[in-house]
Amino acid sequence: MKNYSILIPALNPDQKLITLIKDLITKARPFSSILIVDDGSDGGSQDIFKQIKQLNNPKIHIQHHIKNLGKGAALKTGFKTLIKYNPKLDGIATLDADGQHTVSALNDCLDAFDKNGDALVLGVRQFTNKIPLRSQFGNILTNKLVKFVTHQNISDTQTGLRVIPKNYAQKLIDFNGDRFQFEFDMLLQANAYSIKIVEQPIPTIYIDGNKSSHFRVIRDSLSIYSRFFTFAASSLISFLVDILLFEVIIFIFDNHVLKSVLIATIVSRLMSAVVNYNLNRNVVFDKNGQNTLIKYGSLFIVQMFISGFMTDFFTQLIPNNTNVTPVLIKIVVDFVLFMISYRIQRDFIFKNAK
Repeated sequence: MKNYSILIPALNPDQKLITLIKDLITKARPFSSILIVDDGSDGGSQDIFKQIKQLNNPKIHIQHHIKNLGKGAALKTGFKTLIKYNPKLDGIATLDADGQHTVSALNDCLDAFDKNGDALVLGVRQFTNKIPLRSQFGNILTNKLVKFVTHQNISDTQTGLRVIPKNYAQKLIDFNGDRFQFEFDMLLQANAYSIKIVEQPIPTIYIDGNKSSHFRVIRDSLSIYSRFFTFAASSLISFLVDILLFEVIIFIFDNHVLKSVLIATIVSRLMSAVVNYNLNRNVVFDKNGQNTLIKYGSLFIVQMFISGFMTDFFTQLIPNNTNVTPVLIKIVVDFVLFMISYRIQRDFIFKNAK
């Protein structure tokens, strides 16, 4: 049986947190400690923390943020503390403070963690039409995006019940993002760190229509998808530069044979690459990565020639084509290359060195 601790980020909790703590003490599998991170709760909630301290259980600890920093920040604070004071730790189980996760569900996830080595175990909920609209919206959107970007089928990307192996938790401390996007990045980056994701079905519990959730549907959704959106915006700007120059050169040559297509591709791609590299390095990926110019240059050369030859190949397959045809084909080809390029740049070129 592995050594694990329980981490609960809490913002303005109520009596449900006290009930959860008592259930964990009496019903959970043996654990090393419970750490509650108070993420800047207001004065009205401090009595809840006092009642927890009055339980006088040596395994229960509370840390306080002076102000609200975000759920991601609270999780990272917890990871640092638990790893520092428990060198024999194997994994960290995270739960939400609002009573949506049962101790039985936690125990099932811990069993799955024992059986799957250093896997990241997700307690996944089964969604039906009875689920609150705000929760359906967030989960459907993030599930589709994760599958689109990483080709991983994760059925519940927003679950707060997770068992995280220690070696991955150590890396997560250095991740960017302090709010809900942190949990999303945890899933997006798992494959890059060779972390297997295992799903464990759990009961779906929503109390009072999930009113206690601090997830802000529009603002936090945009925050979660910010990296992908900024990458897409960077690529769109570079794409427009690329396409406009490509069309101008094709117009000047007044033909679309292989030579002119390749010349147009090379010139337009060189100019757009300068724009794209600087935007991605400085804006999208926060100047992460080492030797990024060499790596990006290598990707750029390969992608450029693939784009040119594939555009020419499909152009020649279409009879009676016009100057517009290679441009349309290039748009399709470059969109496919865009998706491939995103994963290469995120997981290899601009990967956080930490």
